[in-house]
Amino acid sequence: MQDRLSTLTASLLKAAADAGASAADAMAVEGRSVSIDVREGRLEQAERSEGVEIGLRVLIGGRQACVSASDISTRTITDMAERAVAMAREAPEDPFAGLADPAQLARAWDIAALELVDPTEEPPAAALEQDARSAEAAALAVGGISQVQSASASYGRRSVHIAASNGFVGGYARSSRSTSAVAIAGEGLGMERDWAAESRTFQADLPEAAGIGTLAGQRAGERIGARKPPTGAYPVVYDERIAAGLIGHLLAAINGTAISRGASWLLGALGQPVLPTALSLHEDPHRPRISGSRPFDAEGLATHPRMIVENGVLTGWTLDLATGRKLGMASTASAGRGTSSPPSPGAGNVTLTPGTISRNDLIRDMGTGLLITSMIGSSINATTGDYSRGASGFWVEGGEIAYPVNECTVAGNLRDMLMRLTPANDARAHLSHRVPSLLVEGLTLAGK
Repeated sequence: MQDRLSTLTASLLKAAADAGASAADAMAVEGRSVSIDVREGRLEQAERSEGVEIGLRVLIGGRQACVSASDISTRTITDMAERAVAMAREAPEDPFAGLADPAQLARAWDIAALELVDPTEEPPAAALEQDARSAEAAALAVGGISQVQSASASYGRRSVHIAASNGFVGGYARSSRSTSAVAIAGEGLGMERDWAAESRTFQADLPEAAGIGTLAGQRAGERIGARKPPTGAYPVVYDERIAAGLIGHLLAAINGTAISRGASWLLGALGQPVLPTALSLHEDPHRPRISGSRPFDAEGLATHPRMIVENGVLTGWTLDLATGRKLGMASTASAGRGTSSPPSPGAGNVTLTPGTISRNDLIRDMGTGLLITSMIGSSINATTGDYSRGASGFWVEGGEIAYPVNECTVAGNLRDMLMRLTPANDARAHLSHRVPSLLVEGLTLAGK
């Protein structure tokens, strides 16, 4: 598969040079996936997709353009290059656009050590259907569950190859297998729903489908009788399932695109505390069998572990080549891209320092407040960090869960919120973003 993709990227680069591009990079992606959905004990949907996509970015001085296609014929490749060059000649000048210097490029990597692709055979559709059926049946077996909205199982494998006129050539493949279920408890206006899902790079690592369905059913059943919580200022625990979203707001604020545009609530915060002193945020793109791992970024730079926040202090932005040049800094090898767009920065595998206590201990220590297990909608001011989100979960009194809640809103300011974090020790090791449940003091809660 990689040989085929390598040939395609080489053809794209040659076509770009023939069309008059001064520099170019090309991407070829080949993937296949199969997905099975069941409902009420019957097969509801079966989908399979296979295909190849190609993308080309051409540069003429500081002008660039991107084109993509799913047709890989020689004629299409030639037409793509000619169109891209014509577009680039009309594009605005960008003094920061450009390929990496050859001295910056990754030259060697151990792709096998990352274990990005499962060597076992693709599962038959019947095996995926059985997983979905098992998940549905297990969810329905939980007391109080009236129906299962969906039960699904899927498998995918994707290969990517990148080449550039600066001499970079590299590619890798990755795979995943997943099972999920969404259960509904109660009847009529009192219906509540919740879900469970698991995904792994290696099929052998995936938990049993029945356990996933049971968990979805239990979670939905616990939500029967949900009502609005009181309004006021209370501590809030973000359950591990959603806590990564809170850290995701931090990652978005330090993204080089936002910083270079001056549109971030953390603008000017480099070298300043953004988390409590006991907490650090570490990125490691080389964790085996993890979805965010990769040996090089989309611009051919070698990826490497780095501290984003160390002992509470912000140590750097997340940069690709263009945003790094604009800010006068080196790229952090964080570029990602699709076939139809130029590179842009983004963080991969991150780990927040875990706490020393369990989620139950965190809830106990909270006393009275809100445990959030689900969030709906979002109103985040990217410039000020003002935060407001719809939430549901459980009301806690005296350190114990009292009743389920819904239709409430939590609000605060992200800069203040992140400085008041207390983590639990329940982060799941297989996730790309390893973030445990988080206690945040003093949020404003709007309920009844």
